[in-house]
Amino acid sequence: MKQLIFLGIIVLTLLYTHAEAQDSRAISFDKAWRFKKDTLKGAESPAYDDSKWRTLNLPHDWSIEDLPNQKEGEVQGPFTKASAGKAATGFTEGGIGWYRKAFKLDKSFAGKKTLILFDGVYMDADVWINGHYLGNHPYGYISFYYDLTDFLNTNGKSNVIAVRAKNLGKNSRWYSGSGIYRHVWLIPVNPVHTKIWGNYITTPEVSKDKAIVAIQSSVENTSSRKKIISVKIEMLNPWGSVVTTQKQLLTIPADSSADLTQKLTVTNPKLWGLENPVLYKVRVTLISESKIIDQTTMPFGIRSLKFDGQKGLLLNGQAVKLKGGCIHHDLGPLGAASIDRAEERKVELLKNAGYNALRTSHNPPSPALLAACDHLGMLVLDEAFDMWENAKNPQDYHLYFKDWWKRDLTSMVLRDRNHPSVIMWSIGNEIYEAPDSSGYRNAKRLSDEVRMLDPTRPVTDAIVFMPGYTKKPWAAYEPHVANLDIDGYNYFLDHSPYFQRDSVILHRFETQRAKNPEKLYLSTEYLPGSALENWDETEKYPWFLGGFCWTAMDYIGEAGIGKSILVPESQKLPKGMMGMGLFYRNNWPVFNAYCGDLDLIGNPKAAYYYKNVVWRNSPVEMLVHRPIPEGQKEVIATWGVPDELKSWTWPGQEGKKMQVNVYTRSKTVKLELNGKVIAEQTVPEGSITATFLIEYQPGTLVAKSFDNGKETGSSSLSTAGKPVGIRLIADRRTINADHNDLSFVSVEVIDEKGNVVPSVDDLEINFQLTGNATIAGVGNGNPADMSSFQQKHKQVFQGKALVIIKPNGLKGVATLKATAKGLKSGDIKIEMR
Repeated sequence: MKQLIFLGIIVLTLLYTHAEAQDSRAISFDKAWRFKKDTLKGAESPAYDDSKWRTLNLPHDWSIEDLPNQKEGEVQGPFTKASAGKAATGFTEGGIGWYRKAFKLDKSFAGKKTLILFDGVYMDADVWINGHYLGNHPYGYISFYYDLTDFLNTNGKSNVIAVRAKNLGKNSRWYSGSGIYRHVWLIPVNPVHTKIWGNYITTPEVSKDKAIVAIQSSVENTSSRKKIISVKIEMLNPWGSVVTTQKQLLTIPADSSADLTQKLTVTNPKLWGLENPVLYKVRVTLISESKIIDQTTMPFGIRSLKFDGQKGLLLNGQAVKLKGGCIHHDLGPLGAASIDRAEERKVELLKNAGYNALRTSHNPPSPALLAACDHLGMLVLDEAFDMWENAKNPQDYHLYFKDWWKRDLTSMVLRDRNHPSVIMWSIGNEIYEAPDSSGYRNAKRLSDEVRMLDPTRPVTDAIVFMPGYTKKPWAAYEPHVANLDIDGYNYFLDHSPYFQRDSVILHRFETQRAKNPEKLYLSTEYLPGSALENWDETEKYPWFLGGFCWTAMDYIGEAGIGKSILVPESQKLPKGMMGMGLFYRNNWPVFNAYCGDLDLIGNPKAAYYYKNVVWRNSPVEMLVHRPIPEGQKEVIATWGVPDELKSWTWPGQEGKKMQVNVYTRSKTVKLELNGKVIAEQTVPEGSITATFLIEYQPGTLVAKSFDNGKETGSSSLSTAGKPVGIRLIADRRTINADHNDLSFVSVEVIDEKGNVVPSVDDLEINFQLTGNATIAGVGNGNPADMSSFQQKHKQVFQGKALVIIKPNGLKGVATLKATAKGLKSGDIKIEMR
């Protein structure tokens, strides 16, 4: 037993990692946890024998781990037909999981107040320290902390912290993940200290010549005597030099707290923006009797943010339209495990896809994602809840809302309000009781609470109003939206078999604007197929801020809502609720939504190319529809688009007609096949689509766009040859030897000229890794491939797959080799330093 305890002990001074801590005083507490998924009794006791439990590092998500194949056809990889959430949660399994960690604290912790901060545990978390129950936190998406001080050993004896996470029943409409899936931090502070999230930074005056930065510090005194301290504020420029400083005295009564606001002037500031997201830092130092007793450092951006009823959103005085995308929090093959580099890569991919804004649907994001948005220049609509008092699932947050909404909303705003990327708060999504008295009451108190905590940003929520969703008239919603600074509407400009509209609803934005001529509006959700309609409205009206498509990237859960299907031509299709009907049917083995512009591993899909023409980022794009077998027809999913690929490789289709769609805002399109013009069309008025039916012949197909006879752009596709080899491409070949860093290695099946062969869909690639790293996950873009994310093999989809390499903490080189029958192998080296 002594040996077991020794193995579990962590000397905290050695625990620093490169993770983005919420608090600069924090010590990473991620390493060497014991884990077991079970309904155990007594595991909270420090004497409990966890010697047979698995040792792991956080963040951790048990719901992506392979399940035993208990019954053939019932379990595949981490997926099971017995899943409580079924298709909604991607057939993943919840349950109960226990985490335990043994650690020692030296005498330097004596006399200090020691807190433990969890960035997120899904869900219903109970926490114990040395057998003492600290409390329960039900919400799975927001940070929370406990004071460990009274129950800690600081004399070199072992401490044991235990956490039980309970993901039970039907509690989510999407894949949530399970367990301690975000970072954990230990925060030791002196009796007089700045509170957790206690520094609030605003920029009330901003110009190119000068900026005023206001820093409000909330200081806590847990001693039994009044304290008079100095609060020193320093501002550091992006290169780490102090550019201005100030110091004031603050008196704090015993067992109480006090606030102090100081203002600093910065000359010729570097402004935070979308293209140049410059970050400064503020350092707050508490001094007593000439000694430093507390110090916190926070990054922030100097930027002006104004929402003008006539001009719209002004960032640093310039109007910005939101090219936004909704995202869920999972990270594909990593599940919900919020590893810093994975969050950063996700934002990088979306920024490169043309997005300038993300909506964190429908919950607060990880701190790591917001940090990535800060330093990459991505705007954020930070959202709190998916439901209030009325249930969407029997075991969801509605059970806790009345007791917890204020604490959880406060945590979200205090935690996130210093991020320059956050421009707006959302208090809810498609709230069932929105048109009722309880909805009015909650909308007011939630909005008021947010404005009290942060008056610098507007409040919105996402209203949905459609036949079949509510029996109330629009007039019943107006008292609800009256509580909002900005009206957010879901699907008000969309057309589909499910979202049936009449002229009144189609013009809801215009009619509401006429009633409220100083208010601003946005689409909090719109369908992929309605991108053009939504963006045209955005360009037309200054007061219409833009919108957020559903969704920017594929995610696990809500299985198949964007996946088109084939049915017999003779089959009659239901009207109205067809789209949701496709969702609620058993989609096994489809496990992901497949409605993103990017697939689950980050590769562009059809909507990506279409939207870049809509946004005027690309002059012309060409896509080819997958052939539809004779006697069948395509049913386009409500949240989907036609099954199109950016490919001119269609073996077996020679001599057959293929549908080619060319997207452009120009007037005329010409097609050339192997250097010969074969077709020409005028783009229909009000459309950006020219559709051609042409005979497939291998070679090179080129689409050229023209205005008044002048070429405006071109897009070409060439037929790939037979697959001959495997190519590996790393997003970064040199990474930190740190558990929070990753290298994402793209796997491509290529022909002899180095072209990706997109017609290869079922070839299995085997992976071998040597060196100081492990394979954290493998994946592809196939929404129906339920094979393991964690084994050392994966099939390619459209010629591509992904391997995620994770350092084991040691410097050195790791070599990844990929092999497949009949192909030349590929290899790549990743350096950890």
